Amino acid sequence: MCRFLAYSGSPVWLDSLLIEPESSLVSQSMAAREAKTVVNGDGCGIGWYGERGEPGIYRGILPAWSDRNLTSLCHQLRAGIFLAHVRSATTGGVSMANCHPFGWGRHLFMHNGQIGGYEKVKRDIEILIPDEVYSSRAGNSDSEAIFLIAAGVGLDRDPIGALTKTLQICMDVVDRSGVDQPIRFSAIHTDGEKLHAFRWSSDARPPTLYWRNVGQGIAVASEPFATGLEKWEIIPANTVATIVGTHITFAPFNPVQQPQALMIA
Repeated sequence: MCRFLAYSGSPVWLDSLLIEPESSLVSQSMAAREAKTVVNGDGCGIGWYGERGEPGIYRGILPAWSDRNLTSLCHQLRAGIFLAHVRSATTGGVSMANCHPFGWGRHLFMHNGQIGGYEKVKRDIEILIPDEVYSSRAGNSDSEAIFLIAAGVGLDRDPIGALTKTLQICMDVVDRSGVDQPIRFSAIHTDGEKLHAFRWSSDARPPTLYWRNVGQGIAVASEPFATGLEKWEIIPANTVATIVGTHITFAPFNPVQQPQALMIA
């Protein structure tokens, strides 16, 4: 399973959270403590918001621990919202196009989890990406497919609703195909103003997700890293956390229990 970190708050240097702390995300790329896969060396990426409307994105196929360009960028970049991800490939090959975070307009998205049995349902999932956003499909992972389906069903207007619809659609495809494997979804979405952190799975075993105050901001991470005495809190299963600046709220998120929002013919 992949590892990731997101931050919202007063601008900070990226390396102060991604590289310098004990058990940092870069350290987790080599030795994760709470992941089934200890090494997450199939690429890495960061996305951040500066003075322009759309975010900057850096992605590469080198492991984070040996990517000197990543280290240099993190030392120079300061941002109030950023996402970072280290990858352990489950679907899709090792390529820059399959590294997170993914971008579409002002939106960024990253994911830890999978659509169970994706290779069996890949074609049926792929055709659900609307024509108007399909040109943004650069890789062949299930994570990017989820993001682009959501982009076509209202991500701009209602990110939580769009991702709810998307997961309902994907569950319907998996169920109709006879695949008996879960969808697991620990994910971050942001448009540069609000940040949404999701923790859900169709089998009640979602990947871990934590949050804590960090200085004048809030960090969300797949597993804790150390920067001080603040306590990490786990985000409950079937929950979406919404962060605006340094304010965090929680709401139920369970596509299984919500009315089917979009049926497939």
